Amino acid sequence: MPLQIVERRSRGFICLNAHPAGCRRNVETQIRTISAGRRPADGPSNVLVIGASTGYGLASRIAAAWGFGAKTIGVFLERAPEGNKTASAGFYNTVAFHEFARRDRLFAAAINADAFASETKRAVAELARKQCGKIHLLIYSLAAPKRIDPSGVSHTSVLKPIGTSYTNKTVELDSEKVTEVTIAPATEAQIADTIAVMGGADWKLWMDMLEEQDLIAPNFRTLAYSYIGPEMTWPVYRDGTIGRAKKDVEETARALDARLRQKFGGEARIAVNKAIVTQASAAIPVVPLYMSLLFRVMKEKGLHEGAIEQMRRLFFDYLANDAHPQFDAEGRIRLDDLEMRSDVQSQIAALWPRVNTQNLRELSDFSGFQRDFRRMFGFEVDDVDYSQPVETQLSWD
Repeated sequence: MPLQIVERRSRGFICLNAHPAGCRRNVETQIRTISAGRRPADGPSNVLVIGASTGYGLASRIAAAWGFGAKTIGVFLERAPEGNKTASAGFYNTVAFHEFARRDRLFAAAINADAFASETKRAVAELARKQCGKIHLLIYSLAAPKRIDPSGVSHTSVLKPIGTSYTNKTVELDSEKVTEVTIAPATEAQIADTIAVMGGADWKLWMDMLEEQDLIAPNFRTLAYSYIGPEMTWPVYRDGTIGRAKKDVEETARALDARLRQKFGGEARIAVNKAIVTQASAAIPVVPLYMSLLFRVMKEKGLHEGAIEQMRRLFFDYLANDAHPQFDAEGRIRLDDLEMRSDVQSQIAALWPRVNTQNLRELSDFSGFQRDFRRMFGFEVDDVDYSQPVETQLSWD
């Protein structure tokens, strides 16, 4: 295929294409962030990341590779380029990751397949056994709308409150209007389906597979990512269907932790992360408006962090061999500590009733939210000339 000029095409919270040069620059910038300044002497050396192509999963893989020199295996499901259609952003992110890993002589392997599928798990086991050995750290960072479980039953997750309808402000990404949204409560079947997709069941299956295949190293650790957020978002998040799934993940963590400590001297924990712009978070009503206010407040206070800054803290302060981590009363890692500071949340609470369509850009950092959203797909990235044609038919093999 000849080179082509790629212009952004989007609809609501969905971007329909991606820019390979912008994605490459995003990955390069994250690598520089991890490589700069003080780094710990040592950490996990064989790292498996489930959901490794975007957001916190990609940042985790970068932190492991360039922070510790770890061998990494990434698992994800991304769209390859076809004809004049670009690949997905996660596909181009992975192409860039592997390019820079080869440059820096870091082992990197990837499996582009459904992480929920048993055959994918078997493929990972075969790859690990042949090319890197037992796993020291498993990061579970999977966000998917659907799952087919091992029995063949399909489940679809929903973003809904539980018990009663929920009404609050939100912002429409296309029109930039602050509007009121009412979300009907989930049915019991929808709650169960959301737990099946986004709960801890698949995390446990990955752990079962590693143990059955004798791929768990001594002192093995595994983490799953979660979010709590402020009370204003709880009806649609923490107390809604997604929150119910996250509570299932936390219950899974406790069960896995007990098992790992007894058998391997290992541990399983939840890392509660800060709100960042992702494809999933942009789709949750109320949350984009909250994040637009959050970004303004945290940037004014010099507290703002993206995914890679969060993962730098996680890997260096919690997962390095010389780290002395602190946990909350539930044993969770709280990387949302800056977001949840009382001065940050009180300022957002004061702005919330005032914000409307007319003053959206004055009171919030909606422009920053928009730019973060577009950057996810490789657009509006610094030092990229979008007037120039680029190669879109890329591969990491």
